[in-house]
Amino acid sequence: MLELKNIKKVYRMGNNEVYAIRDVSLKIDDGDFVAIMGPSGSGKSTLMHILGLLDIPSEGSYQIDGKEVSQLSEDELAVLRSQLMGFIFQQFNLLPRMTALENISLPLFYSKLSIPNDHCQELLKQVFLEDRALHKINELSGGQQQRVAIARALVNRPNIIFADEPTGNLDSKSQEEILKILHHLNDLGITVVIVTHEEEIGLQAKRLIRMRDGVIQTDQRISDNKKNQNAAEVIKRSYFHQTFMREIVEYFNQGIRTLNANKIRSGLSMLGILIGVAAVVAMLAVGRGAQKSIEAQLSSLGSNLLILHSGAVRIGGVSQESGMTTRLSLDDVQMLKERLSSARYVSPTVNGRGQVTYQNKNWNTQILGAMPPYMLMHAATPTLGKFFSDDDNLKRNRVALIGATVVRELFADKNPIGEFIKINKVSFQILGILPVKGSTGFRDQDDVIVIPVLTAMHRLMGKDWVDSIELEIKDAKFLDSAQDDILNLLYSRHKVPPSQQENAFNIHNMADIQDAVSQSSKTMSLLLSVIAAISLLVGGIGIMNIMLVSVTERTKEIGLRKAVGAKRKDILFQFLIEAVVVSASGGFMGIVVGWGISEILSLLSGWSTSISLSSVLLAFIFSASTGIIFGIYPARKASFLHPIEALRHD
Repeated sequence: MLELKNIKKVYRMGNNEVYAIRDVSLKIDDGDFVAIMGPSGSGKSTLMHILGLLDIPSEGSYQIDGKEVSQLSEDELAVLRSQLMGFIFQQFNLLPRMTALENISLPLFYSKLSIPNDHCQELLKQVFLEDRALHKINELSGGQQQRVAIARALVNRPNIIFADEPTGNLDSKSQEEILKILHHLNDLGITVVIVTHEEEIGLQAKRLIRMRDGVIQTDQRISDNKKNQNAAEVIKRSYFHQTFMREIVEYFNQGIRTLNANKIRSGLSMLGILIGVAAVVAMLAVGRGAQKSIEAQLSSLGSNLLILHSGAVRIGGVSQESGMTTRLSLDDVQMLKERLSSARYVSPTVNGRGQVTYQNKNWNTQILGAMPPYMLMHAATPTLGKFFSDDDNLKRNRVALIGATVVRELFADKNPIGEFIKINKVSFQILGILPVKGSTGFRDQDDVIVIPVLTAMHRLMGKDWVDSIELEIKDAKFLDSAQDDILNLLYSRHKVPPSQQENAFNIHNMADIQDAVSQSSKTMSLLLSVIAAISLLVGGIGIMNIMLVSVTERTKEIGLRKAVGAKRKDILFQFLIEAVVVSASGGFMGIVVGWGISEILSLLSGWSTSISLSSVLLAFIFSASTGIIFGIYPARKASFLHPIEALRHD
């Protein structure tokens, strides 16, 4: 039983108050058929909206079966609407992108009722539309659409049906069919409240209420209310617990269906995210590729490598030529081999440049004198031929290994192994070809000739000292202590006074250089990612704008969903998931496009690119997060729309 006591509804327009309903008191018994009539502006629709919990009174009491409902929250009212009521609207309020069957089943998602799978089909049969189940709404006539609306109102097996001008837009034949259905429902024990302008329809009800200026003028009983004894069976319900994952899946299904109905707009929304994600993936691929390339080039210089150079000192107040006092010698090399336990390999090097000739070709290149351990320290195992031996070095043999650039300039496609070249007019036999190292940016590592260090010192360069000593330390954890040990040994051997030790020798730690270059590469990658992320930000703003437009366009739909039982969280999740679907779809396509761009860059420019799983996941998570962040405001705005205001939206 529905009971209103002294209900008022006041609308405030600026400083003015407009009374839609004034002190209305009314009881409606179970199983009754009530028609509410009156001219436009009489308050009949407002009264029905309050009875149907679509609107709340400004003052007064409203009870359903003795329970006060006028002060319930919007979500609590939504639950009652879902459990007890069904609505038939004058404008039908069907969702055009859904089929007749999908429109009918819409309230079931919000009610969580345990309904047989064939229940909706049975309802279509009852309204004579079983052959139109899979037709879209625009493929149905006005009368057929109204019958779909009736079936939707019945899907939750309501106790009461509210019909607002259900025959107002129909022809005479369709009007008769709709009224016949309503009378049949009432005969089954369902309470029917109908709002109408037409006298002949009002007189077919069991009870006729006439309104004017917000008050009830007459309340006429036309026929007795004989409640069907089987009504309890008709409206029997059972509820089930709907899991969170099932709700999420349904939200996604509805979100995808909505987006498919607006493909162009959805595509434009995805475009901003697609560009942003593609930029992130491509930038990270280029940055990571560059980092790997740099790391490979640095690793070719040697790992755990220390390079010792001589410095300049002043002894006894006499200014010495730079490096004279602390020049490094082969004796220093031997001393370090014997006394530095943390060193795996020790190799002296001398450097210079030389003019190299072969037949009628010549080339100016770097000449490097080294010992056999150089091959192991610098990963310089020849790709063709062999490295020189300790015996070659002791005998000062004129043998050489040449880099790929020298091979290209002097020999082209010819095999150089065993051939003789002249370095500064001194003949050398080629033993092998060094592996390709590439360019470090400041020099070509393949433009080099390596010869034994004693040969370089005494037969080519005329030096009795070495330019540097390279030491490979057994473990990275010994690098710092090894540097201190090396300096202490050299200070002692060269008798460098404490006051001049600071500039006596210089040690370069290749691990520090690698870390610095690697950090610079990471910083550049981060910078590129930040720039790309700006594109995602712009795309996110685009999604928010599109979703706000969508909320405005679908205001009536939101009102309908709330009328059939949707709570605020249902609307919030639906619009939020739509935003996530847009951004995630755009993100997935952006990953594919970004991969394509990185591959094209690699092919056209020769840049090294590398796509990692972490960068793909980062881009995808970022895109989905963009949808959530920028979808929250429009989704929240949609969820706070009042059902009756949304339904009235034009």
